[in-house]
Amino acid sequence: MHRGAYLVGVAGGSGSGKTSLVRALRNSLPEGSVCVISQDDYYHPKEAQAVDPNGKVNFDLPTAVDLDGLARDLQRLLAGEPILRKEYTFNQEGKEPALIELRPAPVILVEGLFVLHHEGIRELFDLRVFIDASEGAQLDRRLRRDAKERGYGPEEILYQWENHVLPAYRNYLLPYRHLCDLHVVNELGFERAVKVLHDHLMHAARVMDGAPVQ
Repeated sequence: MHRGAYLVGVAGGSGSGKTSLVRALRNSLPEGSVCVISQDDYYHPKEAQAVDPNGKVNFDLPTAVDLDGLARDLQRLLAGEPILRKEYTFNQEGKEPALIELRPAPVILVEGLFVLHHEGIRELFDLRVFIDASEGAQLDRRLRRDAKERGYGPEEILYQWENHVLPAYRNYLLPYRHLCDLHVVNELGFERAVKVLHDHLMHAARVMDGAPVQ
């Protein structure tokens, strides 16, 4: 356990529910006790991304993300320094990215596809959480999300799924599943897991704050 904060990494495939789980945890914890960091805010610009043999941009590679920068920012937060980041918006044409201030807190939640793949980040975590869902459930959620939030058609979503998303899941997430402390199954919901994690993180927050632990 780090002296300044309790650091939790949440990994899982696209559509597994990482963001929803982290949001539920943040909302369940007292204000000011938790800082949430999304790997998405560390994507390199679109023009710097790799393309596949068909000329399609592939965002589902570890090289798509400034993971070294994320590791440095986590070290700064653990040292008690606030950080500023621009939010991830390049998949939403015309949206001006907001400036996000991330402030140190007793509990830091970090979520993303590749947070376990990067050894420097992985070794920082006090708790590693892997959120699981069947590939069918993940695809169904991605179809609905990308159509609603990004305006993608089914053909484009399925192309990315088969050529980018599934290979990334199998190559850069599953190899680290066995290194995780907690597996959360999100096939139908994760309410029980939120309760367990809430109680654990409340305890960790009290320890970080130096309060007596009952």
